[in-house]
Amino acid sequence: MKNRLNDLMGNIFRLRIALAVSFLITLFAIGAIGYHLLEGMSIFDGFYMTFITISTIGFAEVKPLSHAGRLLTILISIFGIGTLAYIASQTTQVLFENELFLKRALQRQIHKMEGHYIICGYGRIGHRIAQVLSDAGIEIVVVENDEDAVKELRDNRIPFVEGNAQEEDSLQEAGVDKAKGLVCTLSKDEDNVFVTLIARELNEKLFILVRTNQQKNTRKILRAGASKVISPYEIGADRMANVILRPNVELFVDRIVRHTEEEHYFDEVMVFEGSLIDGKTIAEAGIRQNYNLVITAIVSSETNRIIFNPGSTDRINKGDILIVLGDMERINRLRSHACGDNRTLAERVATYDYLEQVGFDTKFLNKSEKQN
Repeated sequence: MKNRLNDLMGNIFRLRIALAVSFLITLFAIGAIGYHLLEGMSIFDGFYMTFITISTIGFAEVKPLSHAGRLLTILISIFGIGTLAYIASQTTQVLFENELFLKRALQRQIHKMEGHYIICGYGRIGHRIAQVLSDAGIEIVVVENDEDAVKELRDNRIPFVEGNAQEEDSLQEAGVDKAKGLVCTLSKDEDNVFVTLIARELNEKLFILVRTNQQKNTRKILRAGASKVISPYEIGADRMANVILRPNVELFVDRIVRHTEEEHYFDEVMVFEGSLIDGKTIAEAGIRQNYNLVITAIVSSETNRIIFNPGSTDRINKGDILIVLGDMERINRLRSHACGDNRTLAERVATYDYLEQVGFDTKFLNKSEKQN
């Protein structure tokens, strides 16, 4: 979409400039030849007369003009000044329409979106999330009101809504009713809570991922309607501590997460009914032997419990999620060949309630909050 918009705007700009320049060059040619034929001037003198006439400089004529020469001067003056005015107006119009066209195109693009993700806040965290999701082919819309951030979004042709994420109109303009998820990365926890409340009210099925600066606010944000709350500062601090406490474990995780030196990835694969491994045990499925992949965990579709390091007798059932480690090509082969999981990445991204998925007891969560 971005490339098509850029190409279209570039073609319109080049066409208009080319027409204006061509008309001006033609006028100069007509003037130079006309003065040469009517007044016997040289081509250069005719060009000079055309230039001082169009530019309205007012210098003296090269030689006294006949009636025919004066008539030619009048026509050159009319068409020449009109041409310059046309060029000026077209330049202004192109600059204006470029901005207006892009804005309307982005609005139409957002209006057509369905199952996209809304990112509230385009700071350092929001910027990184937007980059990762875009690189993965996930449609996003950013809601931001900072002028510098809006300029960057516009320059990068990223769909955005210029407005306050805490206002319903901004979220509705971003298509919250048709969105699959919302990522709230505002700098203040109270702002994130307010956005979460509004978003949950506008779309009950929306997956809401929220950033928090203080872990103590996690329960409040969850009660406001968030599906998952992340504290970037605590995660960053924990990883830094692990560099000291568990250096080799951290090195392994870093290589897996960043995909730097090792061609291995953690990924999840859903088992569909009737697939090759549906109803088979780990040993019967032969995933390690046939696909050279490691199953690190199974998320049971029946109990929503996570089975870490499953044994050879653990059974794989339809709807289960396999957490696998290995080469991406082999993972994709397992996904399509053995599990019947032919969903696109956009169809596989998170939509479930994380609390329910990992078996959190929300009643216990509320009791703990009251006790505190």
